[in-house]
Amino acid sequence: MQRTEIATLGEFGLIRHLTENIAPVNPGSLKGTGDDAAVLEYKDKQVLVTTDLLLEGIHFDLTYMPMKHLGYKAATVNFSDIYAMNGQPKQMTVSIGVSRRFCVEDLEAFYAGLLHACEVYGVDLVGGDTSSSRTGFMVSITCLGEGEKDKITYRNGAKVNDLICVSGDLGAAYMGLQLLEREKSVFKGEKDFTPDFAGKEYLLERQLKPEARKDIVEMLAGAGIVPTAMIDISDGLSSEILHITQQSHVGCRIYEDRIPIDYQTALMAEQFNMNLATAALNGGEDYELLFTVPLACHDMMDNMESVRVIGHITEAAAGNRLVGRDGGEVALQAQGWNPLAEE
Repeated sequence: MQRTEIATLGEFGLIRHLTENIAPVNPGSLKGTGDDAAVLEYKDKQVLVTTDLLLEGIHFDLTYMPMKHLGYKAATVNFSDIYAMNGQPKQMTVSIGVSRRFCVEDLEAFYAGLLHACEVYGVDLVGGDTSSSRTGFMVSITCLGEGEKDKITYRNGAKVNDLICVSGDLGAAYMGLQLLEREKSVFKGEKDFTPDFAGKEYLLERQLKPEARKDIVEMLAGAGIVPTAMIDISDGLSSEILHITQQSHVGCRIYEDRIPIDYQTALMAEQFNMNLATAALNGGEDYELLFTVPLACHDMMDNMESVRVIGHITEAAAGNRLVGRDGGEVALQAQGWNPLAEE
């Protein structure tokens, strides 16, 4: 494969090389890359802003994460934050720190992933920055979106007796990570190594190429439903529902047998001798939407594709409880990923 050293282009040459063919598609993107700042215009909407910092060795491992997949994932996890506010992502900026270990072709692959995500979700890449790094690859993405004033959804609106709903299935991304880490540890001791991924493609896709649930936001809007509270599942179901209950000053009851889990996830958990509910509750990186709706929406939720009612909101005094398959109850605890925890 051809390898072009980044120094041959220089900072501004590199930026021009990576962005010169980007054309905005949203009418609110008046001016994108190529100037000192982007120019945006939002009419009759409120602006949503989210940002993420991704560090090599902390948030991703390039041993098994292709640069193109990293670009796609870095973009979609930010889009997911906007959808979790019941909004629509519209523009994005990306800043990267690059060490001498990387070449122009690596960055082309990363940008190919970013731009593919932008194309899929209708988002404009309108700017960013590049810098040298002594600690590997770093990515900082800021995404801007828009929402209607009376439809933006916060974490603090859940009411007693609201239904707790989740999209898709949970635990697959975490089991995909466990699979990749297992194969990486085996790879270290072998010269001619072929990883054992047969029949586990869904788990890998959920970890390496997650999707933001734009479809769920659109389905809710089509049904005329504005969630009372909503959050995306990045750190695990248990952590996210506690964000909602704490900010809404309520409690919750989650039913273990209602948590949606894919068949491949269950098989992988069995192979790892891991408790399936623990993987689903604490795994994280599913980027599904967790939301609450009034009890009157029960029938609509039951009939909505890819949505499952997993519990209900209670008085704060009742606490946050997980009801097991045997009917026993335990307190829900935030055991999802903590980026600031000591190793």
